[in-house]
Amino acid sequence: MPAPIRLGVVMDPIEHIKPAKDSTLAMLLAAQARGWELHYAELSHLWLRDGKAMGRLAPLTVRADASNWFTRGEAAVRPLGDLDVLLMRKDPPFDMEYIYSTYILDRAESDGVLVVNRPQGLRDMNEKVYTAWFPECCAPTLITRDMADMHAFLREHGKVVCKPLHGMGGRSIFVIDLADKNASVVFETLTDYGQHYAIVQRYLPEIVETGDARVILVDGEPVPFALARIPTAADNRGNLAAGATGIARPLNERDRWLAGRIGPALRERGMLFVGIDVIGGFVTEINVTSPTGIRELDKRFHTDIGGLLMDAIERRLAARAG
Repeated sequence: MPAPIRLGVVMDPIEHIKPAKDSTLAMLLAAQARGWELHYAELSHLWLRDGKAMGRLAPLTVRADASNWFTRGEAAVRPLGDLDVLLMRKDPPFDMEYIYSTYILDRAESDGVLVVNRPQGLRDMNEKVYTAWFPECCAPTLITRDMADMHAFLREHGKVVCKPLHGMGGRSIFVIDLADKNASVVFETLTDYGQHYAIVQRYLPEIVETGDARVILVDGEPVPFALARIPTAADNRGNLAAGATGIARPLNERDRWLAGRIGPALRERGMLFVGIDVIGGFVTEINVTSPTGIRELDKRFHTDIGGLLMDAIERRLAARAG
């Protein structure tokens, strides 16, 4: 009988997650159901010693129980190369500490570990900026640190969304129109008076009715359903963390076209689990760090998205072995 696959996960503290909604937990439950060994670490538990990726890894057992969802054993120092696969599920901010961690994961990859998502892709594919590789899929978008150019873009389109390049969960997202006297202070704040890049996109009014739809791609292929996040009446943001309501729906023709344009590039670069955000038929973000949405779709459509990811991982591991 072959040895079980050894799966490690790097995540934020597991005791602080919301188990009923957490996508990482869904992945771990799917892996455990296959008899895989689970090993847990946080970012502070990883380091390099003489070029070797090391970790303080704790054996982990998970349960689909909202009041008692994990048991974590005693951690031990081990080379990350002892693992077969490592899920990088640390939430943003995408800052220099995050980038440093991807160097450690690079060294684990060089020792034969399948890192999901691939460290180089995590560095290269900033979730806002990477949309620039698919302009045919996106609404008009400006990425700049020049505040005059931001004002010109606002005058051109009349209403825009402006946000930083490193955030998540709806943090620091502003909607501005021509009558807003706060436009200058927003641009000043997000760029630190022209010292940092920010993104400005044409406002897409469809978000009010049809929401900000999360389309999940597993090894480049779209899950057949999307999670549309409808903002509250008092907010512009289609983020569950900001209070939006999630409504699951089948993919439409436009969703599939967008996935067909973006998915192959992600597959080729080792990005096995990605969420693209779609408003009014346009992609606004390509989320590669720790995309969510599994639990809501599984509950509504009886899918097993975590299982689909484990299938993709098994295929990758088998291809390496073969």
